[in-house]
Amino acid sequence: MRIISFNANGIRSATTKGFGEWFLQQQADVLCIQETKAQESQLTDALFRPDGHHCFYRDAITKKGYSGVSIWSRREPDEVRTGLGWAPFDDEGRYIEARFGNLSVVSFYIPSGSSGELRQGFKFEVMQWLRPLLDEWLASGRDYVLCGDWNIVRSALDIKNWKSNQKNSGCLPEERDWLNGLCADLPDQSDPASGRGWVDAYRALNPEGQDYTWWSNRGAARANNVGWRIDYQFVTPGLRDRLRGCSIYTGQRFSDHAPFTVDYDL
Repeated sequence: MRIISFNANGIRSATTKGFGEWFLQQQADVLCIQETKAQESQLTDALFRPDGHHCFYRDAITKKGYSGVSIWSRREPDEVRTGLGWAPFDDEGRYIEARFGNLSVVSFYIPSGSSGELRQGFKFEVMQWLRPLLDEWLASGRDYVLCGDWNIVRSALDIKNWKSNQKNSGCLPEERDWLNGLCADLPDQSDPASGRGWVDAYRALNPEGQDYTWWSNRGAARANNVGWRIDYQFVTPGLRDRLRGCSIYTGQRFSDHAPFTVDYDL
């Protein structure tokens, strides 16, 4: 099973840059998109509903052209969920989940706090509110693949300029502590009872890897590979041994993010 996560930074913009053609060549089973930046009524073209795929969208209702998530899948899901029960998060179009039997695939877009204290405060609120939900999912017995842009790096391996970003949103110690507190990078670190056990698919497959998924549009960040790894696929412990490989595609520039692909033996 091949799952791709991609922050499009505007799905209409990404398709004009060739994303649709690239995607159809990947033979992916599920695509999780973040930042569609469109209302579903604006996405009636076949480019946004390719043949052979079931396409689902959750728009932001707070303002147009903002946030938004989507899931495209070859197999029709048994169920699609688009809300977690907290309007400030749900109404910004930040969550969509497709269920296939005992497997849930989620497209998440965690807020950025880079615009200032107000949004950073909201980001912290989201982190606090989301933690018990993630703990519940971890202990549920379901298999989960949490895709998306989490807007947080985990360690110095995940960001080019580690020292100079310690006071910047996305690399703040309290953000990293929260995200790392969810993860078990080694099997013996897993403790679902305490909420620790999510497996970072990339890190499990590349323990010392230093690849990035996002680059600032400022300067020549992408050309110089001055990036951040903030796009993830976190999986429940039972899927650790089913990870087969992953890749970050940088051959074309569809967005300020790169598509992140993981292959599973499912």
